[in-house]
Amino acid sequence: MMAPVPIPDISLVLVTGPAGAGRSTAINVLEDLGYEAIDNMPLGLLPRLFDGPTRPSHPMALGIDTRNRDFSTTTLQELIIELRTLSGTEPALLYLDCGAEVLLRRYSETRRRHPMARGETPELGIQRDLELLAPLRDRADILIDTSDLNVHQLRDELKMWFSASETGSLALSVQSFSYKRGLPRGVDMIFDCRFLNNPYWVQALRTLDGRDLAVQDHVRGDARYAGFFDRVLDLSRMLLPAFAEEGKSHLSIAFGCTGGQHRSVTLAEALAKALAADGRQVSIRHRELERRQNG
Repeated sequence: MMAPVPIPDISLVLVTGPAGAGRSTAINVLEDLGYEAIDNMPLGLLPRLFDGPTRPSHPMALGIDTRNRDFSTTTLQELIIELRTLSGTEPALLYLDCGAEVLLRRYSETRRRHPMARGETPELGIQRDLELLAPLRDRADILIDTSDLNVHQLRDELKMWFSASETGSLALSVQSFSYKRGLPRGVDMIFDCRFLNNPYWVQALRTLDGRDLAVQDHVRGDARYAGFFDRVLDLSRMLLPAFAEEGKSHLSIAFGCTGGQHRSVTLAEALAKALAADGRQVSIRHRELERRQNG
């Protein structure tokens, strides 16, 4: 019989990710939420926080990236095992992810040197950073892709994750997206709704989106809509308690269509509303609409 997999404890969070992805913002948000935050402490010194008479009395957030003096992915993974023993909890690894092209744009806008390529181009630094951190991204307990998030949206996302951990409830994020722009990262369940009637081909609806009643009525008018939505809702209601029992604090569900404007937005709005009516804590994001708004 296999031993149970330890469930990460949100009271001890290791925050990492490529430079420019929002790690410093995450540290500040966690500090605002009551975490004792320590950033860029040498890895070799971290065990001392838990090995002595003055053990931490508050939840802790430890910021770690490639700038740490003795950083290596092997050292960090060994440190997680050591911290598990010293603290008596399973540390949660929070990884702030971001696309290389977005990181490059952020560095171009700020004109900062990349810490992994101080005398070279930011492209080289970003590539080195992402390659070095790849093993940590693969084993992250919580992965948040910040490519399409501004600072305020990232704060809201983090608050949803860690506020949910305080109450023990399962926080839900329901999203819409366009397949033309690629799958969203860090999503647990994805549903393709491109088979439904597309309001784009109705001139009066083309400039509207799935938050408008006229668009919703058009999508719901497809004979296949009710059966599809009811099954997705039933599946969600069946799986949510199971995910909660496994110790998950957040679940992300996404709907995709061609442009991310009409059908996927309609489905995301409908599912979020139904699950909120069940008493669930639900947030909603429309990736393509946010991109258009942020211009």
